[in-house]
Amino acid sequence: MIDIFVSVISAVFPVGCIVLIGFIFGKIFVIDEPTLSRLALYVLFPALLTDIMYRTTISIEEAIGIFIAFGLTYLLLCLISWGVGKGLGFSVSVQKSLLATTTLPNSGNMGLPVTLFALGEAGLERAVIYLISWNLIVFSTMPAILKGGGFWSSIIFTFKLPIIWGMILGIVINLFNIELPLKLDDGLHLLREAAIPVSLLLMGIQISKNRFQPRSYELIASLMRLLGGAFIAYFVGRIMNLEILDLQVLVLQSSMPSALASFLIVNEFGGDGTITSRVVIVSTLLSFFTLPIILWMIGVTS
Repeated sequence: MIDIFVSVISAVFPVGCIVLIGFIFGKIFVIDEPTLSRLALYVLFPALLTDIMYRTTISIEEAIGIFIAFGLTYLLLCLISWGVGKGLGFSVSVQKSLLATTTLPNSGNMGLPVTLFALGEAGLERAVIYLISWNLIVFSTMPAILKGGGFWSSIIFTFKLPIIWGMILGIVINLFNIELPLKLDDGLHLLREAAIPVSLLLMGIQISKNRFQPRSYELIASLMRLLGGAFIAYFVGRIMNLEILDLQVLVLQSSMPSALASFLIVNEFGGDGTITSRVVIVSTLLSFFTLPIILWMIGVTS
């Protein structure tokens, strides 16, 4: 358990440092935030998804169970968070923020290292399947959900996003085993590596423009993500009768704090960027207390 706690710190500390740098930079300089946000969403994240799909060696057969389980967990969390937001009388922008922070766990730069320490290489392989499922489902649906409009307008809007075409391009290259010429794969990977740091800096800049005063909303939204996500994932996994390791990975990944991408998506497509950034930070801090509980509940005690 000590190793797992250390892994959580190791995953979070570098992230916090980059956010802090963005915070300091935002206090000193005037930044064009919308342009920086669009750079991340329309250039860097499509490159990240193309690279992930291009390099993955996971077969469809291996992925299908966890893919369906994540999809059902995501759907239920969407419905629950939207219902809670409506029931509590939140404004539309806050409802959208609650939806994003509740449904999108940080299954990448935090979830992967924690899963590796907790469940070993076999667990990590399944966590990668979860991450790919996350990317395919979330980026195909969440921008359209937040943007609003009818069914067909949402479909048209979704297929206008470079993120979708980035995923499709990566899948096509992978399926047909296409060799990229002139070391384009190295350039793609280099561009992908910029996505997370730029996004973290942007979040720090966003926080620097507002007083950081966490309220009861941030605490409730964080617990919905951390504990609500774990509970719903466990429910879905049991209904689907997943193997024990698949169930453990599903629950553990679904109990991660709110993803950085929730802030970026809300900032661009609809919602309150300020409170979303607060929930990302508060849920990350609270995860130091909730993750050991989740690990104990799923049977990881050493």
